[in-house]
Amino acid sequence: MEFSNIITTWYRDNKRDLPWRTTKDPYKIWLSEIILQQTQVKQGLPYYEKFVTAYPNVKALAVAHEDEVLKLWQGLGYYSRARNLHHTAKFIHTELDGKFPDTFKDLLKLKGVGEYTAAAIASFAYGEAVPVVDGNVYRVLSRRFGIDTPINTTEGIKQFKQKAVKVFNANNPAEHNQAIMEFGALFCKPKSPDCMFCPFQSDCVAFQNGQVDALPVKLKKMKRRKRFFNYIIVQNDSNEILIQQRLEKDIWQKLFQFPLVESQSSLDQIELKDLSKIIDVIDEIDLQKINVKPYKHVLSHQDIYADFWMLKHNYLETSIDIESYISVSFNNLEKYAVPILIDKFMKEHFLDS
Repeated sequence: MEFSNIITTWYRDNKRDLPWRTTKDPYKIWLSEIILQQTQVKQGLPYYEKFVTAYPNVKALAVAHEDEVLKLWQGLGYYSRARNLHHTAKFIHTELDGKFPDTFKDLLKLKGVGEYTAAAIASFAYGEAVPVVDGNVYRVLSRRFGIDTPINTTEGIKQFKQKAVKVFNANNPAEHNQAIMEFGALFCKPKSPDCMFCPFQSDCVAFQNGQVDALPVKLKKMKRRKRFFNYIIVQNDSNEILIQQRLEKDIWQKLFQFPLVESQSSLDQIELKDLSKIIDVIDEIDLQKINVKPYKHVLSHQDIYADFWMLKHNYLETSIDIESYISVSFNNLEKYAVPILIDKFMKEHFLDS
């Protein structure tokens, strides 16, 4: 209990005032946890406030149109979270009569809810004695106890779960879980932790052995992939453009985009025309690149380089196959959820002009 007592004492003096910490509403706690997956609090907080305002309860989120949910999520990334969020809200509303599962075991059955999220909701909303293990917890436990087993291995996951249970305070689960995560986020940070003022300094194995920067250990990820996107803005005399909904099962699934040609490297007009079916009846001289430098978008395992091309053409009067596209005006494009890459481009070149 010594570990828990030390870290909860620190927490009471140093915790941030965050809205999801002042409620036991499982819906709001679940919402915050989904938003904060892969996202820092500073970035996630405005989205949490927007969602709570737009959808104050699970029913309001359930009956919303998916496109509206994706639009509100725009810019936060990892859009599968938003799709799972909406799917789970509909499931709870229709299949569970609007009642959130109230145990760790049942929470795990929800789409998009893993062990960490289930433990967080169960302990924060219902006081269930189940410890959380996230990136912050891995870091704190690894350094404090000198655990060098890689955290992204089966053995490491098992070992850290066991240690989390051992130091857990079952009599005060919610505060213990909040405390260890907050300590990792604010104090025992990945880089430049404030070890000289750490309450665990005398007992911290990593500090005593000069291993703070080496722990936790994580096996190297796969080699990063480079992708080259060529977005073609096909515009007619009525100032309408073509967009289509992305149906591939990836992070941008169901978001809208301009006609896209993916290539192995950057292209010029002739090369783009040779690869593109949508402009096969157009002279390449009509294609004009809008951006000077490619837009770079960094994801966890890949880097995307995007160029945007303007093609002014009355496509509605040609033989171009546009069945998979819809025609919208530039002004109405803001109503559609698009990848942050396209949103940034539009704001820089069109929407703010």
